[in-house]
Amino acid sequence: MKVFVTGATGFAGSRVVPLLLQNGFQVRCLCRLTSDRSLLLQPEIEWASGDLSDTPALTASIQGTDALVNIASLGFGHAESILSAAMKAGIERAVFISTTAIFTQLNANSKKVRVAAEHAIENSGLKYTILRPTMIYGSPRDRNMWWLIRFMRTSPIVPVFGDGNSLQQPVYVDDVSQAIVNCLLKDQTICKNYNIAGKHPLTYNEVIDTIARQMKKRVGKIQIPSRPVISLLRLFERMRIPFPLKAEQVLRLNEDKAFSYADAQRDFSYAPLSFEDGIKLELEGLRGH
Repeated sequence: MKVFVTGATGFAGSRVVPLLLQNGFQVRCLCRLTSDRSLLLQPEIEWASGDLSDTPALTASIQGTDALVNIASLGFGHAESILSAAMKAGIERAVFISTTAIFTQLNANSKKVRVAAEHAIENSGLKYTILRPTMIYGSPRDRNMWWLIRFMRTSPIVPVFGDGNSLQQPVYVDDVSQAIVNCLLKDQTICKNYNIAGKHPLTYNEVIDTIARQMKKRVGKIQIPSRPVISLLRLFERMRIPFPLKAEQVLRLNEDKAFSYADAQRDFSYAPLSFEDGIKLELEGLRGH
């Protein structure tokens, strides 16, 4: 089976492609001319230059493949182009990466786009599977735990916006990659949606404590009321003042994000790492790097 992969050079995609090859799939990857392919040097990878917003080029690139693995974000409004190209190419089997962020109570524009994308996939006639990971981590390329680890390496104190007791359930990147491959191999995952998360939920305070314990470092926490921080960040955003933290991120941090993965466990033997084991692997990788 030849699989067409979007988002191949990204954080998760660069882990998925080698796993597909190891499992006997042929792989064609869509990428921009400016994309960094340095993590995907396997000679058997077939490359197609293109962009998700260019429907004719996308349609041409996907021709001759049997399945689609869409790792590129569904939050940018490209779902219709991707689905159109897949159907014109005669693709039947497809796995799409969405996100558990669609369950947020916040009125985020990206939520509307992603929910609409999922509805389009479900009504497309494709033999689809939608996977919704929680926060993905696992290397310096992740934009979640790596930032926190880097901060904790230099600071003895971590600011916590709010009480830090909202539940998180980060998922290790290789667990997401294995889930994608397993779904392609299991017919019982066709036309189903799955939430995939880490082994157990834990509070943000426990996230910090776990990282500190694995780093063998004493790190304190200082709790800062979230409302004034959110107001200040919104002011920055209205004034278009660049800042690495967004108001929506603080709001999301104070929202419970714990999810059952019982359906994934039943249908394709999903067995994720605990956060303690996953962050240990990430830190070991950083030391090696």
